[in-house]
Amino acid sequence: MLSRELRQVFSVFICSLLLSCRPGAPPRLQATLYIYRFDPPAFVQFSPDLQPVSEIPFSVPLNCSLFDAFPAPAGTFLLIELSCPNGQAVLFLDTDTGSVYQPVTQADSHYLGWASDGGSVFLKVDSLGDAGVIRAYTHGKQDNLNIIGWTYDLSARPGSDDFVFTFSPGLGYGSELHAARDRGLNSQLLYEDPFNYLSFARYSPDGRQIAFIKIPDSQTPFTVGELWVMDADGSRPRKLADADAGHGFAASWSPDGEWIAFVMRENPEDEGADRSPGSLISNIHLIHIESGDVKQLTFLNNGWVETPHWSPDGRLLAFNTVLNGRMDVQIADTTSGEIVPLMTVPSCCPAWMRK
Repeated sequence: MLSRELRQVFSVFICSLLLSCRPGAPPRLQATLYIYRFDPPAFVQFSPDLQPVSEIPFSVPLNCSLFDAFPAPAGTFLLIELSCPNGQAVLFLDTDTGSVYQPVTQADSHYLGWASDGGSVFLKVDSLGDAGVIRAYTHGKQDNLNIIGWTYDLSARPGSDDFVFTFSPGLGYGSELHAARDRGLNSQLLYEDPFNYLSFARYSPDGRQIAFIKIPDSQTPFTVGELWVMDADGSRPRKLADADAGHGFAASWSPDGEWIAFVMRENPEDEGADRSPGSLISNIHLIHIESGDVKQLTFLNNGWVETPHWSPDGRLLAFNTVLNGRMDVQIADTTSGEIVPLMTVPSCCPAWMRK
């Protein structure tokens, strides 16, 4: 059972979102949380007091596995990414109707990022062939983007059609981070590093800063990397903290832009953890952008946590935890530090949605 205090925090937040400011004002978006339950397989929606209230049955296709789920910044769509024998594949799930649509069927497709309005996603397609980047709209239309096929990461600027993208020619060449306008027709180099992969570049909520993870450009798959931040024009790049690297855990801005939540590796001296993902020990930390103050949120000494996701009001974080081979979703109150599991059965892929 969830504590009364944690239920109250979430309930007050939801209630505030449902109130209209004045007649004629745009409708306030409601916030809700979905997670994926493995058995029986479904995306489960949670109420303001974090109790399951409804579910959307969803079975992962045969011979595939669920990689992750990515909510639109606004709207009803959830992007599901699968790992299949022929590569990654993505699906649109409309959480209002339960309908599922696969935008790319003729090649592999890999999620890069949502457009800021939630009406389309950027996908890398045909990774092992004629690789390219497209913009796939939730209503079915597709556009080709004029950016390099070596792109492996992309993030839209809030409230804008502009975006940043990162690419590398391959091992030993480092990587470059570019800002793009006009569907990629005009781009500008913001930052390059010949010794590291620049990964998970993410705009701050006001679009004025970019956080990213530096992953050493080496043959070691899992290492200790670095969390960096710079201004949106590429100026003032600076290291904030050491961070886990290679496992695919992005750092996350708080909604007010004052904090970043990230995953820190706790056993950097363990050479086995450099090559085996199952040997990782990690925890979630918070860093204050201006002061540099660091606050540890979880305290695992066995197992690991994955990418943290902020609730829209900035009070809660949801994240996957893996202990003894079992994955589940936990919720942390960033003020009190209280942490509780969300379900009693294995689950993953928390997604805060605003619709």
